[in-house]
Amino acid sequence: MKTHKIFISNGQLRFIHDDALRPLLALGNARVCRASHVEPSQDGSSWSADMVPSGGPLLGPFPTKQKALDSEVEWLNANKLR
Repeated sequence: MKTHKIFISNGQLRFIHDDALRPLLALGNARVCRASHVEPSQDGSSWSADMVPSGGPLLGPFPTKQKALDSEVEWLNANKLR
């Protein structure tokens, strides 16, 4: 079972978008923002997660896109959802 981290502050919810949490968007005025850019390398041999839109570093390289996505979520949970 997948778990989700939801941060509540001053009546606002913050969470990493997941289709399972989509109903939360209907609770009020919702704003969805890009937190990073997960992209392949130019030669396609690896993936990175650019966390600059969230004020973070470039993570990677990773051998698979899923590893880059997992690292992205881990970084966001540790640094932005608190």
